[in-house]
Amino acid sequence: MLYSLFRFLDTKYDLPGAGVFQYISFRAAIAIVLALLIIIFFGRPIIRMLQRHQIGEEIRDLGLEGQLSKRGTPTMGGVLILLAVLVPILLIGRLDNVYVQLMIVSTIWLGTLGFLDDYIKTFRHNKDGLKGKFKIVGQVGLGVIVGTVMCFSQDVVIREKVNTPSETTYINDAGYTVVEKTQVAVMDSESQKTTKTTIPFIKDNEFDYGWLVGGNNFLMWLLYILVAIFVVTAVSNGANLTDGLDGLLTSVSVPIVLVLGTLAYLSGHIIYADYLNIMYIPESSELVVFAAAMTGALLGFLWYNSFPAQIFMGDTGSLAIGGIIAVFALCIRKELLLPLMCGIFLVEAVSVMAQVGYFKYTKRKYGEGRRILLMSPLHHHYQKQGVFETKIVMRFFIISIMLCAVTLATLKIR
Repeated sequence: MLYSLFRFLDTKYDLPGAGVFQYISFRAAIAIVLALLIIIFFGRPIIRMLQRHQIGEEIRDLGLEGQLSKRGTPTMGGVLILLAVLVPILLIGRLDNVYVQLMIVSTIWLGTLGFLDDYIKTFRHNKDGLKGKFKIVGQVGLGVIVGTVMCFSQDVVIREKVNTPSETTYINDAGYTVVEKTQVAVMDSESQKTTKTTIPFIKDNEFDYGWLVGGNNFLMWLLYILVAIFVVTAVSNGANLTDGLDGLLTSVSVPIVLVLGTLAYLSGHIIYADYLNIMYIPESSELVVFAAAMTGALLGFLWYNSFPAQIFMGDTGSLAIGGIIAVFALCIRKELLLPLMCGIFLVEAVSVMAQVGYFKYTKRKYGEGRRILLMSPLHHHYQKQGVFETKIVMRFFIISIMLCAVTLATLKIR
């Protein structure tokens, strides 16, 4: 909105200072500050409103230290995160950008899905919330939308390096003129539709999903939709499982979003993409503004969500955060980096699957269920061992930073 207004003022009336809105770095800085201020200033009134209406978390007694003291803490704080992300984007983002449009749809879509789950838990006092099959349907629906746009939108294109002939002329020691013909890799001037993605740690690290189906357009669309569904479902559920301690999901997600924003900037900048030998994705750098707003929203929410939490994000926040990360990675074609970058989400999800699977297996075989961990997800296992909550959160945060640093290193380690 403001981007279009100031662009008009700059081009039509040459208004001094209006051109600054053309710079992504400036708008990203405004987005992160605006998102922070929205949560910090509106957080406390919203918390008081939730307390007044007794919209609090219903805590089951799982035998964890300090758990019951959290009963009644206001929940559904994910609405704050969504507002702090959407308001800056609607104000200073380029709303004609297909990637920004996808991110807005994804934020609202999964935020609504999580809100329904929280509403059922809180207002209808049903601890199970929205049935799992409806959550899956919602995630699958988003995967179909994202996969279809990525496959068929004419605005979703890439450019790659191509080999062009080059001649070098010089005079040798014998005084003769020598012409050497070589092949030089330069960024192609033509954009192309493709379903290529990035494979980490591999030289010439690009893989085309279309290769698996022989280039058939329908099968390629079907395959890419399955990939999008899997990525959205896996990451959003992984984030949902990670949200179990004060400030855990928020702090773990900050470095992930920062790295995604960095990758979006590099992929959308033709000079850096050429230097790093990665695919150039035109217009993807606009996602930096979204990543900045998301970072500001997460940091702002941590103001109230750090131990002891004054508000919980609920599924409204956790499902949306996971979905945003997943769709963001798909937009910049870095979804194969997610198992590394979101290693915390992966381990948390695997710990639950392993615990449930092993319990069922041993119950069938021995007549009684046995457990691998004291409790799942993994962060509760450490709680059962007596590790204090804030120490678990800080260690997971440090691990997340390390994983994100390795993710950035994949740009050069091949």
